Amino acid sequence: MLGAIVGDIVGSVYEFDNHRSKDFPLFQKDSKFTDDTILTIASADALMGDWDFAAKYREYARMYPSSYGNSFHSWIHDDTAGPYNSFGNGSAMRVSPIAWFLHHDHRVMLIAERSAEVTHNHPEGIKGAQATAMVVYWARNGVPRNRIRRDLEERFGYDTSTSVEELQETYEYNETCQRTVPEAFRCFYEATDFEDAIRNAISIGGDSDTVAAIAGSMAEAKWGVPQEIGREALGRLDDKLRDTYEKFVSRYMPATQGMN
Repeated sequence: MLGAIVGDIVGSVYEFDNHRSKDFPLFQKDSKFTDDTILTIASADALMGDWDFAAKYREYARMYPSSYGNSFHSWIHDDTAGPYNSFGNGSAMRVSPIAWFLHHDHRVMLIAERSAEVTHNHPEGIKGAQATAMVVYWARNGVPRNRIRRDLEERFGYDTSTSVEELQETYEYNETCQRTVPEAFRCFYEATDFEDAIRNAISIGGDSDTVAAIAGSMAEAKWGVPQEIGREALGRLDDKLRDTYEKFVSRYMPATQGMN
């Protein structure tokens, strides 16, 4: 999940000031974690406990005010609120720990759905979480990207044919799973390494921190995260977020630490 954290922090300064180029400093003075990181770590914390995703999302979101969507913001502060039929990309941005925690594809699918449906119970919201989790799961298990692309298109119905170069010219801000997950995958698909995937994601514009968080979670599973980049990102977390991240990694990613 470090890849998602890096993508979020790098993209945080570009979300509303898109940078349509791969030439930019990865970290700036104002680069910071946002809702993508907060809820990704909340997912990890839920997995280490009783799998009550709703409770953890509320706990972390109340603790860390951020740029949450209006519906999610209302849901946070109402313990009686149920899911609100969202197909926003929030279900995909927070799902990556599930792909490291579980070791069978049917379980990854099931628990990704469980994490999504507490808020994003629209079929597209669930599909976005499942597809993202499966790409991470396949990549960490060494499945070639051509095969992942085929399975992503056949199993989930996503069109991943638009190149990064084309997306740099045509992609617009969009917070839906169906217009974020395929684009983030393409940024991963064309990348030469982890950093290149992040640069691809920023270069297409749009919801930059979330696109980069999703692409980064996929890229980490294939290449890991370079130590210098990982240390810089983790250094921008507070103690609680960093401790939860480190606890999850030490327990469930011992052979594949996020940094390489």
